Amino acid sequence: MAPRPGTPRLLRELNDRAALDLLVRQGPLTRAQIGEHTGLSKVTASQLLSRLQERGLVEVAGEQAGGRGPNAALYAVVPSSAYVAGLEVGPDGVTAGIADITGAIAAQVTVDPNGADEPVKLVHNAVVKACRSARVALGKLSAFVIGSPGVVDPRTGDVQFSFDLPSWHEGVLAALRTDLRRPVTIENDANLAAIAERAYGAARDVDDFALMWLARGMGLSIMLGGRLHRGRSGGAGEIGYLPVPGAPLASGKARVQPGEGVTASSTWGIPALAGGYGALVGADAVRELAHAHGLDEPTAIACVQAAAADEDRGGPFLDALADRISYGVTSVNIILDPGLVVLSGELGRAGGTPLATRIERAVGRMTPTRPQIAVSEVEGNPVLRGALHAALEQARDEVFAL
Repeated sequence: MAPRPGTPRLLRELNDRAALDLLVRQGPLTRAQIGEHTGLSKVTASQLLSRLQERGLVEVAGEQAGGRGPNAALYAVVPSSAYVAGLEVGPDGVTAGIADITGAIAAQVTVDPNGADEPVKLVHNAVVKACRSARVALGKLSAFVIGSPGVVDPRTGDVQFSFDLPSWHEGVLAALRTDLRRPVTIENDANLAAIAERAYGAARDVDDFALMWLARGMGLSIMLGGRLHRGRSGGAGEIGYLPVPGAPLASGKARVQPGEGVTASSTWGIPALAGGYGALVGADAVRELAHAHGLDEPTAIACVQAAAADEDRGGPFLDALADRISYGVTSVNIILDPGLVVLSGELGRAGGTPLATRIERAVGRMTPTRPQIAVSEVEGNPVLRGALHAALEQARDEVFAL
């Protein structure tokens, strides 16, 4: 029977969950420290810890030396209480990570598709390989969150389309849940990058911001009031289709089939939008712009990195690139006024502060408000970090439920 508001049972449940969340964020802690942070008495804190130890969620992890008297026991969440999997699925492979309930990453592996186009098999193999590396049984995983490019329907949670992953289509969610026999969530990769940015990066604890993803393709994630804005059909943030000066219109088709409305991107070897904003700031266009300014590095990322490292050589190119990127950022700023826009993805990070500063100035010249433009501060793979973070939130709600 569900507890009624104000009952002793409900208060115990709230106190226990508060203590567990505290230990995840700050632990290990002594009983006195837990009481100090939660406002609980020593007796109540002791009873709480006893309950959590009995459930196998908390253990003594050491001692803290004090003044007079015996050392105080340090309590911590038991890492093996649960494990989660986070994955990034892309055209060049699947990267899987395993983390314990505290958020510590136990393993990370990447599986090359080797020409295979069966998404369920690829994901399954990546998870199995990661579990073996982490020495964690597949059955111990409490949640899976998978990031991929494309549109995910927020009503069903299923993939609607991803033009560079033709086999990643509607129906794959049910197939993955059947195969893995566990809760599975699929999320747009830029959205997961924004989740990671808010948890660990430049947007830490910021409720309103936008994240511009610039890599093999481009995307946008919007966080409003601390929640992702996906749009009615999941299409919010498909900024590559935005009409901009200097580029033909992108295809207006709701679903892009392989070979329709796309061109090969020689930088990454995958399709890229033939028109719209994506054609102006995509990898091929960035590299061509760099070459026109005398930067002859072989890839778009290398060109941007070289320009950011040498102002005299790369300044004019960064000015021109910032103007192009500012079209998209300006549109977002005029409509949403997020206050903060984070540049992420390989190209966004490659430009660093020199590119971010130029974009901020360019946007400031075109709009009545001037957002802060920051560079991602998430360490490692931001999509994978976001997937693991989202999976941990799900697992903790399940495991810590009383």
